[in-house]
Amino acid sequence: MSRDKTLPRFIGIPTFPSEFDDLDRLDLNNLEMRKQVGGKAYGLLCMRSILSDFHSEDYSGITIDIPAMTVLCTSVFDAFLEQNDLYRVVNQNRSDDEIGYAFQQADMPFEILGELRNLVERVTIPLAVRSSGMLEDVARRPFAGVYLTKMIPNNALDADTRFRKLVEAIKAVWASTFYKTARDYCKATGLCNEDERMAVIIQEMVGKRYHERFYPELSGVGRSYNFYPIKPAKPEEGVISLAFGLGKTIVDGEKSWTYSPAYPQRPPPFGSIEDLLEQTQRTFWSVNMGEQLEYDPIRETEYMRLENITVAERDDSLRYVVSTYHPETGSLTASTSSAGPRAITFAPLLVLKQLPVNKLINDLLRKCEAAFNSPVEIEFAMTFDPNRFGFLQVRQMVLPSGDQQVSLANLDGENILLASQSVLGNGVIDTIQDIVYVRPEHFDFSHTKQIANELEIINNQLLSEDRPYLLIVFGRLGTFDPWLGVPVSWGQICGAKVIVEASQENVKVEMSQGTHYFHNIINLGVKYFSIPFFSPYKIDWEWLHRQQVMFETDFIRHIRLSSPIKVVVDGRHGVGAVYKQ
Repeated sequence: MSRDKTLPRFIGIPTFPSEFDDLDRLDLNNLEMRKQVGGKAYGLLCMRSILSDFHSEDYSGITIDIPAMTVLCTSVFDAFLEQNDLYRVVNQNRSDDEIGYAFQQADMPFEILGELRNLVERVTIPLAVRSSGMLEDVARRPFAGVYLTKMIPNNALDADTRFRKLVEAIKAVWASTFYKTARDYCKATGLCNEDERMAVIIQEMVGKRYHERFYPELSGVGRSYNFYPIKPAKPEEGVISLAFGLGKTIVDGEKSWTYSPAYPQRPPPFGSIEDLLEQTQRTFWSVNMGEQLEYDPIRETEYMRLENITVAERDDSLRYVVSTYHPETGSLTASTSSAGPRAITFAPLLVLKQLPVNKLINDLLRKCEAAFNSPVEIEFAMTFDPNRFGFLQVRQMVLPSGDQQVSLANLDGENILLASQSVLGNGVIDTIQDIVYVRPEHFDFSHTKQIANELEIINNQLLSEDRPYLLIVFGRLGTFDPWLGVPVSWGQICGAKVIVEASQENVKVEMSQGTHYFHNIINLGVKYFSIPFFSPYKIDWEWLHRQQVMFETDFIRHIRLSSPIKVVVDGRHGVGAVYKQ
């Protein structure tokens, strides 16, 4: 495995070694070390021995590594808060902006300034400044996607500017520990936000520079267990999502290419080539390497650009990821050698197998699954020519447990509110009396941002009353694209114990696959129902409309029942139903 020593590896704890090779002396079972480096960094440390078995000669010369990184440990976070009296600020229920600016104005602990300065004097490559909290990536209490990740170009000519921008990014990640999303998340999971301690990973970004943009040609997420297998794929064969450019496309629930690693040549179930062209990725994220467009140190995307793939065509970076449409024949070819509309299908890799990318990802999933003794989710990024695979993250997944059984015969009847054969979770819930739903007669994608804000208001009210609820929406939750669904963060709906994503005539999109959002649903035990437009099972809207209304707007309605509904989910077969009182 390639070991780039461009960056020092650890700072903040003098007793930890600073050189990567010395990490072999660390005891990965040491609880104190886990507390100091946080969940995300700890997972990467555990991956070092696994990756040592992967050799580039076995995968057509693909260099496989963990991008060089430094971990700013939790002791530095503690010192920063204490020396600047920031606990007083975060305990005053201030807005995210107020907290963010208070952190930006605070002074960094003096003892680590020299090491940070030394880092930026030696490094001028783009950096990802990532959270690594003690609570992150812990099964049953995952904080996936709750905290910020800040991408910085780190290419200013003078070290003073690079140093200032790095410090701003670190402070932004630290501040997100106390943002409303994190506070609401803790409230919903029974955790105390003040107990969190935040390490920060400063990591080399995987990618190439194209003019004023920096990005990988491929980003991906792989899961060793697939909750939505499409025959002949099986759940235990896993699922992989790929995107062009930065992985924000996937984790934010935007359009990506999702497939079973057992059947990489099978495309997703599009109705036609025209549907494929419309539903595949059309934009991509990159880091802005040119003039800064706007100074906003507390905004996660301050240095990021969202552009059409036609820009990448000019960069000549699409060779391994697109197919070309030929209108005269109505066919696709896995090549950029001829002119025509492009579709990001990754066919040169998955169909033509120009590089053994699918085999590599699948082998990694199986190795990680064996090492952690549970299903896992991994994140990665790649560049081509030269070929490099950067391993970015691993976290455990939780599978449904128990032996609750629901037969198809139980999915019909007068007492059924809704049912589905695409359900996540397992078990029975019979304590919910509140239902919040998007009104089907008024739903339109142009109003999804307003719907998100209204859902947050009701969520906060029900959280304060300790009343779990069932949530019914249209389209995809957890997406940042308002034209795919309701663009909520997890904290805005974290009081929901049952979530239903439905479709109707004007809503025909794939359901939630946003990585962070999806991971939270699985590991928090939230029951999730998907009811696509073609499903034989429908929601009894008339019954819902007849119930007592607690609150409503033009777009949403909150009802309260006189007695609880009963939610039954068979996790082994992905079948479930919600029964009326």
